[in-house]
Amino acid sequence: MTDDVRNIVLGVVAAGISATLGWLARTYLWRRRLRRKQAFFGLPGNSECILVVNRDSSRDGSVHRFDVFALLELSALIKDCGAHTQIIWHDATQQGFGERTEFCVGGPGSNRRSLAHLHSMLPGVKINMDAEAGPDQAAFQVGSERYRMEPGASEYVLLARLTTDQGARPVFLFFGQRAITNQAATRYLARHHEKLARKHGSGSFCLLLKVVNSQAYGPDVVELVADVTRAAQTAAPGTRASHRAAS
Repeated sequence: MTDDVRNIVLGVVAAGISATLGWLARTYLWRRRLRRKQAFFGLPGNSECILVVNRDSSRDGSVHRFDVFALLELSALIKDCGAHTQIIWHDATQQGFGERTEFCVGGPGSNRRSLAHLHSMLPGVKINMDAEAGPDQAAFQVGSERYRMEPGASEYVLLARLTTDQGARPVFLFFGQRAITNQAATRYLARHHEKLARKHGSGSFCLLLKVVNSQAYGPDVVELVADVTRAAQTAAPGTRASHRAAS
């Protein structure tokens, strides 16, 4: 074997080893990211979860198109984790939480399941559910702070991940002042779940997001207003839990 042939053979072997090591490294990193994603969402491979769907009372009980888009965003996340989903109407859900991951779309005005979770796990949050138009229509009150809606210009949505016990599967809540904000929250979760997992781990959190100029930008421009976990989980002293903001 001449030196030239030997060098060619050694080069091919070295390239093969490098390619194999690169593939193994990429596979390891991909699997590690997948395990972290599955842990954050409580969705190990072949597990089951539920999507709780609301009904839009202003549209004969159908699902608003922006809520459908939100469900599609969540379905993609679930599929990436290798899990399976079951879609259930909010008024047909009669089960506890913790056994299966739950994604609950829609505020308490259109989703009874959201109302139950709000009452039991986020007693510091009050939502004005009056149908009459006014400055406080659909306003959020978290602790002592109130957040009013300016339709199409400035709207708020709460994104929460809630757990009750160590090892229990989480409940994800997406409820905003309009349907388009629900989609904005699911899109925010899809884009930032790795950052949220690093910050919060397997614990609970509640984030207040603002959707900016949805009339022009749709659900794409979202700002994090604050982490309101402590205020949302603490009932106001001396007051009875309510789901209607004080007028």
